[in-house]
Amino acid sequence: MLNEQQKAQFWKDGYLLVENVVSPANLQAMKEDFASWVEESRAHTEPYGEAIDGRARFDVEPAHTAKKPGLRRVNAPIEVSEAYFEAMAHSGMTEVVADLIGPNVKFHHSKINAKLPGGTTAVKWHQDFPFTPHSNDDLITALLMVDEVTEENGPLEVLPGSHTGPIHDLWHDGVFTGSIDNELAADCQSKAVRCTGPAGSVCLMHTRLLHGSAPNLSSSSRNLFICVYSAEDAVPYAGNPMPTEHEGLMVRGKRTNTVRSKQFEMKLPQKPKTASFFDQQDKHKEA
Repeated sequence: MLNEQQKAQFWKDGYLLVENVVSPANLQAMKEDFASWVEESRAHTEPYGEAIDGRARFDVEPAHTAKKPGLRRVNAPIEVSEAYFEAMAHSGMTEVVADLIGPNVKFHHSKINAKLPGGTTAVKWHQDFPFTPHSNDDLITALLMVDEVTEENGPLEVLPGSHTGPIHDLWHDGVFTGSIDNELAADCQSKAVRCTGPAGSVCLMHTRLLHGSAPNLSSSSRNLFICVYSAEDAVPYAGNPMPTEHEGLMVRGKRTNTVRSKQFEMKLPQKPKTASFFDQQDKHKEA
């Protein structure tokens, strides 16, 4: 699905926006499933549900109430929604990932990061690779825009070209915070590019690209379905931050049972004990 110019842009900048990667019917079904989860969340006062590792599947903001729900994370939605599984495994999103790191591609994990209107959730600057270290870095985080993403509703912000730079430490004073140093984050923010687009678009992001996002300041929801894929010969070095029964599923190509290694050094991550890494990032206070 990608032309040579698009591929070159991805490897140069570390990210690429592609529109219309899921069918209108699939997209509508995803919207409806998420709306039903928001309604369900009104009956809960704290994270709830159970993923396969015993942690909560549905995470809510501290200020969440029945009147003003703050559902901010759904872990492994592909396990409880046919629509999300279809988008992960059988859509144009999977095709464009294979164009970049294929032909043999396997699935690692998925989640929904949602920002409802008036929510307070922000994502501090980080790279994904230190959360999911593998033998090589041919990993792509695919962020499917289930809702339209605008300048105001908390879009993904990236630092173009940063995927070719160092792997930054997410540990501070002996605590795994899931975010980079505050001074470096401020520099990233000053140079950030916002990734916006219509519903049904996907932002393909290299696993080492520095990124973050601000709270939703609009009256419209911002729902991202996030899938992490790897080349088949990239072998995990740490446990899955969101274990799923579908980890390692071949979504394109075939299994070769080979390992390809790339030289790098980093500290291993710490798996969150709660429903999401938002609690880990909250430990990293501003200087």
